[in-house]
Amino acid sequence: MKTKDLTKMAICIALLSVSSYLSFPLPFTPTMVTAQTIMINVISLLLKPQQAFITVMLYLLMGLLGFPVFAGGGSGLAYIISPSGGFLLAFLVAAPVMSLMRQKVAVNFKRYLQVTVFIGMPIIYLIGAVWMSVVAHMGLIATLNAAVLPFVIGDTLKCIVASTLALRLERLTSSTKLVTSYE
Repeated sequence: MKTKDLTKMAICIALLSVSSYLSFPLPFTPTMVTAQTIMINVISLLLKPQQAFITVMLYLLMGLLGFPVFAGGGSGLAYIISPSGGFLLAFLVAAPVMSLMRQKVAVNFKRYLQVTVFIGMPIIYLIGAVWMSVVAHMGLIATLNAAVLPFVIGDTLKCIVASTLALRLERLTSSTKLVTSYE
């Protein structure tokens, strides 16, 4: 990988970590509202599939090693095996899949939004809800009512924000040439 790619990945890890602190709990669900979804979508839309996977994997490893990078400053294995930990693990699947699907056509807002809303969010919801259902011993319908339905509208808005951000960043980085030699 090139230095430019590694730099983009490092910045994405940092922004994903910061986005975890932009969170607040809801009284009726163990899942917190965070800005992580925005960053997972941005990562998926800006990076290649392998880069997106590595970026999310390194983020998760940082959290597992005790760095306070999960929602609300959480960390450790206990956070991953908690009822909402499946949503973090879902990021590892959703990010490279969204990245792969994004690369199939030309860069545009409509495509970005379709990939995030119709591919990324369903993957995150499915894995996260099944995980929560098993860990919390909840029925699937109860889990969907607690951990998916309250978030659909907000997550759709986050997908709009992420698609807009990614499109602008994509245009900015593709039009900016870095000076690599002294002339």
